[in-house]
Amino acid sequence: MCLYHTGPHTVADRIPCTDKYSAASVNIDPVRQAHYIGCMAKKTTPPNTEKELELLEEQVGSLLDVVERLMKENRSLRSQQESLATERAGLLEKHDLVRNRVDAIVTRLKSLETGA
Repeated sequence: MCLYHTGPHTVADRIPCTDKYSAASVNIDPVRQAHYIGCMAKKTTPPNTEKELELLEEQVGSLLDVVERLMKENRSLRSQQESLATERAGLLEKHDLVRNRVDAIVTRLKSLETGA
C-alpha cells in the first residue's frame, strides 16, 4: 500500500508502485500495520471546518425552503394563469356574440330608415 499516492498503486502494465515509502518497500510489522492504517484513516477536521459545515448545512436548508416555496408559488401561478386564460376565452366569445348582435341591430335600423 502506497502511503503517498491517492490513485491506483500500479501503472497500466501492472508494475507495482516503487515509491520508497510504499508498504512493499518498507517493512512494517503486520500487527502494527493495522494501527498505522487506522490512524491514517481517521478523519480529523479542524473546528473551523465543522463550523463552516454547519453554516453550509443551514444555507442548504434555507435554499431548500426557498425552492419549496417557489415551487408552490409556481404551481399556484400556473393554476391562476390557466383559469384566467379560460375566463379570457369566454369573454372573447361573449364579445363576438355582442358584436354580432349590435351589427344585426344596426343593419335592421338602416333597413328601417331606408324603407320608411
